[in-house]
Amino acid sequence: MSTAVSTIDPTARRVPPLGGFNLTMLGIEIKRMLRNRRTIVFALIFPTAMFFVFGSGSGGNEPLGGGLKGNVSAYVMVSMALYGGALIAASGGAMVATERALGWSRQLRLTPLNPVAYIVVKALVALTMAGLAVVVVNVVGALKGTPSMPTDTWIYCALLTLLCTMTFAALGVFIGYLVPGENVMQFLGPGLALLSLLGGLFIPLTQYTDSIRMIAYWTPMYGVAEVSRAPLTHELPWYAVVNAVGWLAIFVLGAAWRMSKDTQRV
Repeated sequence: MSTAVSTIDPTARRVPPLGGFNLTMLGIEIKRMLRNRRTIVFALIFPTAMFFVFGSGSGGNEPLGGGLKGNVSAYVMVSMALYGGALIAASGGAMVATERALGWSRQLRLTPLNPVAYIVVKALVALTMAGLAVVVVNVVGALKGTPSMPTDTWIYCALLTLLCTMTFAALGVFIGYLVPGENVMQFLGPGLALLSLLGGLFIPLTQYTDSIRMIAYWTPMYGVAEVSRAPLTHELPWYAVVNAVGWLAIFVLGAAWRMSKDTQRV
């Protein structure tokens, strides 16, 4: 009797299309984020509440000045939309810390899932959730009726705000590979609040002293705040663009570096 010899290599793995990226996985990740009540409260309700506090009072109806078609309430609304989007985008990126702590990342590395596809899914989840935060703040502003600016300016500010949140999604992934899962949001939450304060989201930089203002120019929130509000303020210094692009590159490269280190530990 002859014995059949298998020619199948048990170690061979078939690489799925698009490196393993699929809409089912994306949908599951989004549902996971929506079930995180603490993140939803802080990223959606808190920025909206701050808009009511700072942007819907009698002072919110004051024009920005310089012949610009907008008022203080619109300025505050864009700033709070950026804060909410940045917070929830960073939270989405930082979920890698929890997955690493639970051993899920290690399990994924044993599958044919491409690391690039994994990061793309995380980026799309962060972008989706940030979009939700931006929409909520803008819808509340529209219903309140205090922000005053042309419709096209409103749209451009919202789109630029959403684009700028990707910087903090990359920051979340970067920090997620550095900080243990149970501590990541304890670090990111106060950190983003401090960056927002220094970057001019809560208080305009014109109200700071020269020394604090010089520090603010180097913070990650300054550049993206200026970019997000540019259609409204009609002001976008070149160094603000350099700041926004530079910090995005730093966080993306940092996340890629830490991910490459992490994937070596299979």
